[in-house]
Formats: sequence, C-alpha cells, structure tokens
Amino acid sequence: MKRILLYFILILMAISMILPFFIMFLISLNGNESIFIDYKNINLSFCAYKNVFNSIPVIKYFLNSLIVATLTTLGQIFISTLAGYGFAKVKFKGSDFLFFIIILTMMVPPQVNIVPLFYLMSKLGWINSYEALIIPGIFGGFGVFLMKQYFQNFSQELEEASKLDGCNTWQVFYKIAIPMATPAIATLGIFTFITSWNSFMWPLIVTNTDSMRTLAVGLAVFKGSFREITLWSELMACSCICLIPVLSIFLIGKKYLINTQEGIGKEG
Repeated sequence: MKRILLYFILILMAISMILPFFIMFLISLNGNESIFIDYKNINLSFCAYKNVFNSIPVIKYFLNSLIVATLTTLGQIFISTLAGYGFAKVKFKGSDFLFFIIILTMMVPPQVNIVPLFYLMSKLGWINSYEALIIPGIFGGFGVFLMKQYFQNFSQELEEASKLDGCNTWQVFYKIAIPMATPAIATLGIFTFITSWNSFMWPLIVTNTDSMRTLAVGLAVFKGSFREITLWSELMACSCICLIPVLSIFLIGKKYLINTQEGIGKEG
C-alpha cells in the first residue's frame, strides 16, 4: 500500500512538471490568440513557428546560443577537471587556502561582478563579441569543487600501480582518472550547458546587435516588440525552440547525474 501511494505521489509530481511544457507546446500550435478566453476553439497548425522565423533571426540567435553554450561548456570542463585533479591529488603549499578562496567565490552573487566584469570587457575591446560571452563563463568554483570531490574517490592503489608501470602524473590523469570521472564530467557539462544556454543578464549587457544576441535575449526582444496584443502562439513557439537543446542534453546525460551522485556519496 505504501509503495502504491508513493508511486501515485511521484506520478502526480511528474504530471505537474510535464503539464506546463505540454500546454506551452499546445499554445504554440494554436492559431487563436484569444486562447485564454475562447479556449474551446483551438486550431492546431505550425503557422506560429513560420511567423517567428519570418519576424526575427531565430536561426542566428540559436547558433549564437549554441556556440556560446558549447564553447563555455568545453572550457569549463577543461579548466575544472585540471584544477579539481590538482587540488585532490597534488599537494602544494597553500593549496587548502586557495581552494577555500575558490569556494568563497561561489557565495558571491553574479550580479555583484557585472560592473567590474563589463569594465574589463570594454577595456579589452570585447563588447559585442563571442569573447565576452564565453570567457567569463569558463571559470567557476562549482566545477572545481565537483571535480575535486569526485577525484578524491580515485583509488590510491590504482594510481600507485599506474606509476609503477611507468606512468607519470599527467599520464595517470588523462589515461586513467579522466575515463573514470566520465559521470562527473558529463554532469558538469550538463549543468554548465543549461546555465549558459539560459543566461540572460550577461548577454543582454554585452551585446547590442542582432548578429550577436543569444536566443534568450532574442526571445525577450521579441516579447518587447508586442504592442497592443501579446502574440501568445508565436511567443510559445519561440519558447519551444529554446527548450529543444536543453531538453535533449538532459535526456542524453540524465544517467550520469545518478552515477555522479553515487560516486560522490561513497566518500561520505
């Protein structure tokens, strides 16, 4: 009886999470802009998607977001993996204090860094460029913390056996440690990609042309173009387009989230 009740609660929770996305998709296929008033009269078509592509450069926005999110994710993985392994396995003077400083950066709200970061980008001449959209995002305390916690579970005996076979520290890292840390790397990649893809404030500040806007900013600009009436079908169609990469990345890598949680949990 308890198991049935548990499944029932989980099913209700799943429905409550899926239903908003289903409604969003249904509205995007509806040609009636008064759907909230005349909800019984629903005409399903893909006209809203066609109108969106004709109204704004959706493809350009999409490609910008994809480039920024992909390169940010790869950079974050590269730097966080190296730093995490260094803090976990390579002991040097001041390593604990330096790691503590990195953890402190996680407690600083991102909004605090906007003004000095924008000033730095302007001095470097990177305003309205991919450099300004990508480089600030490849450094993060969360990624270093996650990889350090995972590498701490790396078998000391396996590491010593590898060194006896002639592997140096770098070879142990990329031949043994990296393959074993695939779940943690995939998890970090998922979180970083979703965060970068959904980023709005920073791209809004450092971009000022359509050619460099990301999809999140483009969606806001599209919404702001409405005057007398909100075109809900077009707005929901654009939102569905925004959702496709995030949903795909999560569905592909969801198994790694569980494996990472189990891997870090062994330490406790």
